[in-house]
Amino acid sequence: MDLVYGIKDRPSLGKVFLFALQQLLAVMAATIAVPAIVGNGLTASAALFGAGVGTFVYLIFTRSSSPVFLGSSFAFIGSMFSAFGGAASVSVGYWGLIIGALMAGIVYIVIALAVKFFGVSWIDKLIPPVIIGPTVAIIGLSLSGNAIGDLMKSNIEGGSSYVTLICGLCTLFITMLCSVYGSKTGKLIPFIQGILTGYILASIFALIGYLTNNPSLIIINYSALTELDFSKFSSYISLPKFTFALGGVEGLKGITASYLLTIFAAYVPVAFVVFAEHIADHKNLSTIVGVDLLENPGLTRTLLGDGVGTFLSSLFGGCPNTTYGESIGCVAITRNASTISIWGCALLCIVVSLITPLVAFLETIPSCVMGGVCVALYGFIAVSGLKMFQQVDLSKNRNLFVASVILITGVGGMVVKFGKVEIRTVACALIIGIITNILLSPSEKKEPKE
Repeated sequence: MDLVYGIKDRPSLGKVFLFALQQLLAVMAATIAVPAIVGNGLTASAALFGAGVGTFVYLIFTRSSSPVFLGSSFAFIGSMFSAFGGAASVSVGYWGLIIGALMAGIVYIVIALAVKFFGVSWIDKLIPPVIIGPTVAIIGLSLSGNAIGDLMKSNIEGGSSYVTLICGLCTLFITMLCSVYGSKTGKLIPFIQGILTGYILASIFALIGYLTNNPSLIIINYSALTELDFSKFSSYISLPKFTFALGGVEGLKGITASYLLTIFAAYVPVAFVVFAEHIADHKNLSTIVGVDLLENPGLTRTLLGDGVGTFLSSLFGGCPNTTYGESIGCVAITRNASTISIWGCALLCIVVSLITPLVAFLETIPSCVMGGVCVALYGFIAVSGLKMFQQVDLSKNRNLFVASVILITGVGGMVVKFGKVEIRTVACALIIGIITNILLSPSEKKEPKE
């Protein structure tokens, strides 16, 4: 892919702000969704702050050579529930989040050291293109249900699904039109233009709904803004509720050996699974930017950045991090791989998390608008994976079987639970693909050459 801005390119300050804002809008919905799902006092502002810190750490470890944002990981949601479910009190659960993230980070560090001493050739053999390609496709396809669900979702009870569909599709079409037919700068910020258009259209429908007393036209919820009390300083600037502060000293006293075992069982297996997704994401990003990121900056550095970033992110926001497909999709669509944009996005996350009205405004963006954007983002991820099939000889039954089991288990939404440990769809598809590839490896020697 011909890039407009390469990894080390430096756009002007004004453009960097726009690119950073676009990345923020692309990754924001998923980043703040995880604390909303887990609940127990976790906040969107703390998750944004933690994601910004985690991304800073990742960029430092990778020497600013890998243009991807680290946001809240959905893979660890079950683990986070376990941290609270196995706790004697909620305050203990907050420390469980931090301890679990530390354990996951140690897994990344151990693997990073193995790569340092033994290289990455064993990973290429374990996860060749015939596995990586369909797995990357599944990352996008497995999220398609979320995108369509949001596309049809109203943020106000009684809102019409037809109105949400109109606003979501308008967002999608404007995003695509700006990306293909926009000016030179317009092609680099299609998501900002699409989201603003969708937001304005939803606001127009809401205004008509209020004036005509027709609640079905109202799909946008402004309560996050209207409930702010501007007579208080905290309604302008406030520190997020950091995880380490929520736990307190009393929370540490409630940690027992059995609780630590529960946390270990909940986080460590998932960390190995997310490692596989880490490989798939970086392989995908490598094809987009034209640089093998597993070689430069190297898998050791990306893993260390991800591992340490995950721990620090949880220390502040409670949520372990992962490289975001939305961020990669944004790079692919805009062809802007400059890591300065990622630095700017991380900084914006931290700044926004401190400014109460900004956090409130972001929370008012309708789900259908973000759904329209995600249709394009997740679609690009899926197609990027399918493009990797160009490197695969599908005339061999072995390759056909490997790709088939990954695609079917992934599209079918396979999820496996072992007690409180949940192996989610992408991980299941990847693991079964690896096992199939190992089982059928001997067949290569038996297949006759034409």
